[in-house]
Amino acid sequence: MFKFFKKDKINIDSISIPNMNWNIDKNTSDIKQWINPAQTIALSVNFFDLKPDLPTIKDIGQLRDFYRNQISNYNGGLVEVEMIDIKGFNVIRTIFKIQQQPTGMTYLASLTIPFENHSYVIKIQAPEIGTTGIRDSMIASKLLNENKITIGDNGYEGWFSDPYNSAISEGLLMNKSEERKYDLDFPEHPLSNARKLLDKIEVEIEFDTTLQKAKKFRR
Repeated sequence: MFKFFKKDKINIDSISIPNMNWNIDKNTSDIKQWINPAQTIALSVNFFDLKPDLPTIKDIGQLRDFYRNQISNYNGGLVEVEMIDIKGFNVIRTIFKIQQQPTGMTYLASLTIPFENHSYVIKIQAPEIGTTGIRDSMIASKLLNENKITIGDNGYEGWFSDPYNSAISEGLLMNKSEERKYDLDFPEHPLSNARKLLDKIEVEIEFDTTLQKAKKFRR
């Protein structure tokens, strides 16, 4: 466990995440970042000492629209946006994907912890490296054989969809192979690793007692 607690003031050291024994890459008052030994995943704790720019945490549909619009500006798409409770704190769990050039995806997984006057973002960046698309092609082949997707004039039909709104047909959409149930079949895939690490942090994160007294984000 990375123990950063300083009880006199709310700052980046007011939360603690699991110690992964990774090399530290950045260490400032607003970001602490580590890189795994294989240099394939970056993990960071980010502290923002200002009011969050979130529209709401009370309407999950509005929140998903907000993130969908934001990530589309970077030619990215949604994999997951959920509101969860971690040890009494409201937390937004997100997973985005951004297309790499010339091939592959980078997956961005985050836990955002908003307060009235500041926020924390725990971020995981996991790019596809080397040969890309193996997970996609193997699951697509499986689903074709099971008649769960088909091949149409414009490629696979039934393969791409927004995870929350089936009426959305534009942008970088989630595909079937990115569903959590396939992580066990591809444990070394960057999306699988990002989800596994996010799950671990959710369970093991600790909050300094000063955060219990901080004003909550109410919108």
